[in-house]
Amino acid sequence: MQLTLEHPDHEFFLRGADGGSALVNERRLESSFVLAPDRLVEDWAAADIGALGADDLAPVLALKPEVVLLGTGEAQVFPSAAVMAACLSQGVGLEVMSNAAAARTFNVLAGEGRRVVAAFILAR
Repeated sequence: MQLTLEHPDHEFFLRGADGGSALVNERRLESSFVLAPDRLVEDWAAADIGALGADDLAPVLALKPEVVLLGTGEAQVFPSAAVMAACLSQGVGLEVMSNAAAARTFNVLAGEGRRVVAAFILAR
C-alpha cells in the first residue's frame, strides 16, 4: 500500500535501481542509461565499469551537470583515473556509488533543483 503521493517538480523520477534494471517513472529500463531531471537518454553505450573510458562520458557531460552520479551496478566500483579526470577537468563533481544509492541520491538532488545527471551501468 502506498502511503504517500509523490508530486516531483521534475519530469523524471527514479523509483529504484539495482544491477540489472531501473524503474524510471513507470518504465522499467534494462540497459545502461543517462538521466537528468528533464531528460532520459536510453541505451547508453557503457556496459562495464572496467571498460568505461572518458569518451563514454560525452552524452553525460553534454547535459551540462554540476554533479554526475555514476551508478556502477550492484556495488560501488571506481572508474579509471581518466574517467574521473574527464569530469573534474570541466569543473563537474563525480560521485560513484551503487545503482540503488545513485537512484536515491538523484531524487534528493533533483528535488532540490540541482543540475544533477545520473549515469547508470546495467548488466546485460
